[in-house]
Amino acid sequence: MSDAVLVAVISGACSMIVGIVSAVISAKATGNDVQKKMEITQAVTDTKLEELTREVRKHNGFAERIPVIEEKIAVANHRIEDLERIGAP
Repeated sequence: MSDAVLVAVISGACSMIVGIVSAVISAKATGNDVQKKMEITQAVTDTKLEELTREVRKHNGFAERIPVIEEKIAVANHRIEDLERIGAP
């Protein structure tokens, strides 16, 4: 093999190694960026889910109390009707 061919092969191999190393570094950096964005997105999703859960629990509390209130209103309406009937001449 001539010196020119040997130099070309070595030069090509070095270029290939540098290209592979730079591609790996770039891929790792991109992966880290994607990982950070995913973590931020997950944190936002968790916060929204916690808020939604809190609102649902609050709503459930109202939903449990409404039938009791409706029953009390019905009883009060009956008492008012009875008082009106008794008090009417």
